[in-house]
Amino acid sequence: MSGRGRLTLCAFAATLMAAGSMLPLVEPAGWILQAAFLLAVQSGMGALARRVPMPRMLIVAAQTLVTLVLLTVVFARTQALAGVLPGPEAVQRLADLLTSGAEDVGRYAAPAPVTDGIRLILIGGVLLVGLAVDALAVTFRSAAPAGLPLLALYSVAAGLSEGGADWLWFLLAAGGYLLLLMAEGRDRLSQWGRVFSGATSPPGGPAVGAAFSGGRPTAPVRTGRRIGALALGISLVVPAALPALDSGLLAGTGGTNGKGSGGTISAVNPLVSLQNNLNQPENREVMSYRTNSGDPQGFYLRILSLDQFNGREWRPSTRRLEDVPKRLPTPEGLGADVLATEIRSNISASRSYQQTYLPLPYPATEVRIGGRWRYEPMGRTLVGDRGETTRGAQYQVSSLVVHPTADQLAAAGTAPAALQREYTSVPDSLPKVVRQTADRVTQGAANNYERAVKLQNFFASDGGFTYDTSVNSGTGSAAIGRFLKDKRGFCVHFSFTMAAMARTLGIPARVAVGFTPGTAQPNGSVSVGLRDAHAWPELYFEGIGWTRFEPTPTRGTAPSYTQSDAPAGGTSDPARPEKGASAAPTVAPSVSDSCPAQMRKQGECGSSAAPGVAAPTDSGTPTGTVLGLVLAALVILALPLLPMLWRVRARRRRLSFSAGRTPADATARTLAAWREIIDTAWDHGIEPDDSQTPRKAAARVVRLGQLGPDEAAAVHRVAGAVEQVLYAPEPRSGTGLAEDVETVRAGLRASAGRFARIRAVAAPRSAVRVIWAASDRWAAFTGRWAERWGRGRWAGWLRRPSRQQG
Repeated sequence: MSGRGRLTLCAFAATLMAAGSMLPLVEPAGWILQAAFLLAVQSGMGALARRVPMPRMLIVAAQTLVTLVLLTVVFARTQALAGVLPGPEAVQRLADLLTSGAEDVGRYAAPAPVTDGIRLILIGGVLLVGLAVDALAVTFRSAAPAGLPLLALYSVAAGLSEGGADWLWFLLAAGGYLLLLMAEGRDRLSQWGRVFSGATSPPGGPAVGAAFSGGRPTAPVRTGRRIGALALGISLVVPAALPALDSGLLAGTGGTNGKGSGGTISAVNPLVSLQNNLNQPENREVMSYRTNSGDPQGFYLRILSLDQFNGREWRPSTRRLEDVPKRLPTPEGLGADVLATEIRSNISASRSYQQTYLPLPYPATEVRIGGRWRYEPMGRTLVGDRGETTRGAQYQVSSLVVHPTADQLAAAGTAPAALQREYTSVPDSLPKVVRQTADRVTQGAANNYERAVKLQNFFASDGGFTYDTSVNSGTGSAAIGRFLKDKRGFCVHFSFTMAAMARTLGIPARVAVGFTPGTAQPNGSVSVGLRDAHAWPELYFEGIGWTRFEPTPTRGTAPSYTQSDAPAGGTSDPARPEKGASAAPTVAPSVSDSCPAQMRKQGECGSSAAPGVAAPTDSGTPTGTVLGLVLAALVILALPLLPMLWRVRARRRRLSFSAGRTPADATARTLAAWREIIDTAWDHGIEPDDSQTPRKAAARVVRLGQLGPDEAAAVHRVAGAVEQVLYAPEPRSGTGLAEDVETVRAGLRASAGRFARIRAVAAPRSAVRVIWAASDRWAAFTGRWAERWGRGRWAGWLRRPSRQQG
């Protein structure tokens, strides 16, 4: 097979291997076979076009046209001209499919069904990436940049998948890229012709042929494989060894990124699949729990809070993460005079429920769970680290049931300025009708508590709203205005609109996402299903903290503190917890009532743990771990500098040879100077051609390096000295070799561009000789070992395979 044929085949394989990362996104996976067939036709068209003498851009244009025809035949045959050619109707059909596919991506959670629109996006994306890879690697003969479209394909898949087996898809994609690079390297190597290796050197002297040829190894392809395998291994091992190098939030669930006790959390909208969950024909269980709460109807399981409203959507803020403390801090804003009862719960997540955020009752005070989890203090949420999810998780949670009275809520003071500013911000795009409706509904209210209750009742009973999960789940400003007009929607619309209206009234508000309490089972446990997915507003009252409201009719229950003359719930006898649960908690407030509210907010009231529960003892990250991480970071930062440092050392060593008195000294000094010129030219983009004589190699360096007369004369003087020491009866070292080398080096730098000069210094190509030398030493070691053991059983294992066949 020709070099271009191998490159074409490798480009096809690399694209298909990278496309494998899209398989976890949809079910079934049959689309990959169709994509492979169309990709093979596209690659075959490129191979045929390259056999005809034509400009490269015409080859790419021909492949693009074939790709469009293929997509038309597969997805828009009935609208195409003659069933093949893409006319206006076919193009419109493809555009409609792309639009519906984009909507399906937003509607379904992974793995999504393969609708026609999603199938077009998948196959079309693979073909576009395949076209780019084939054009770069084969048509333009530059395989290295072809890794960018492959990386883009993998990145899209990694950003949408659940991340359960990302390392496997990365291994496939990276393996395909390495395969492509090796094929290009082999093709380039084959163009050098037969390699002159020269005669064997006398004992103790330099290898004449090796010195002349630049020390090229006998097995560069094998060395390339070793380099690729080593780089791929490092790319898999290093992220696993360092903390929190994972990707960000995937598929609307969550993700972490950071180091040590820091890190950040950033999230996309987690409500992408909420409407889909509510409309499921089967209420599949996602978790079950047992609790000793005396208010089971108020036991909401909270995943996270959405606190940013930019006019297009509500989304979580980017927050710093910490290690999970043994005892979570006192909830923000909760005063000591408010009754707070601590309860215990045992929660078991289904193996089919895979979520990066950990569902918790709010506010949790202690969480006992195995695995890698991080803590986000502002939202009081736990987030999985390095791919940790809720799948099959079993954990115990202590949490507070806060019982504020109507008088306490009505007397709430002003929130801190920073919190007030952040959580009352509304975008300029918010329709005026939102503020006007809020003012009208809350007319006559004496305080923020009364305003909040009026808003809740307006949506839940008084305003004529209807609960309907078939309504489009838009979350932006326009959707809020439309919801107030049509008065139809589900929990997303009710919670988002009430939170926005509360903010216009100066009440800090955010939206919580999670599950309603679920359905009690005969065995005493409670089952939570997909249809229990829910969203509700949380409003802040100073002295009480973040407080739940329930504006959605027929969903959940309104809190007791929003109902007139409703008794506050207490703690019943615990429903028997699962094995391993803690003892029954105290029914008294978890912090002494005598502690002032300000000291309590600052955490200065001592331990808030229930009797018998140990106080926090986490002393932070051990010093040894910190030093180890710092050392690892320094090593990683130093790795890119190694080629430059080796090159500086090699140049200094070659040019510092003493004149010596023997012919061997003269030969070594001259060949070192010649090697330095060859490597300097290589660093500036002139690859060595070992099949040429020194005189022809010098002329080639002068021509390709665009050297001036002085630099050209210097190159030829060193080349003449090489011929003299190699072929003259009495080798004599030339004079001024070091000066000639510096002259040539300055000329190459002057004629090169800025990028070429920077690369010649920072990433010299000739540094690959280190790997070659190591390979030769290993081969020599294994050869000596084989000779030592003679014809024993180890000899065959250690001996290099023969190049001769038959």
